Amino acid sequence: MNRINPSKLLLSKWTAVAPKQRERHFLVTKLLLAEDNSIIACELEAVINHKIYAINWRDLKDSSCWLMGWQ
Repeated sequence: MNRINPSKLLLSKWTAVAPKQRERHFLVTKLLLAEDNSIIACELEAVINHKIYAINWRDLKDSSCWLMGWQ
């Protein structure tokens, strides 16, 4: 399980364990906040083709799907 500090999540780098369409490396480009300023989701941008995906930020804790940094 990856340990994530929500305040350092923006602009962090991630590697997909099982890449799809050659999209392996991602960068967190935007955080989606609730009214109480808690993070509810984040936007990941694929480095190879700049596609953007919105996911729940807690999904990044699953080390079977995501690795911290670019590997």
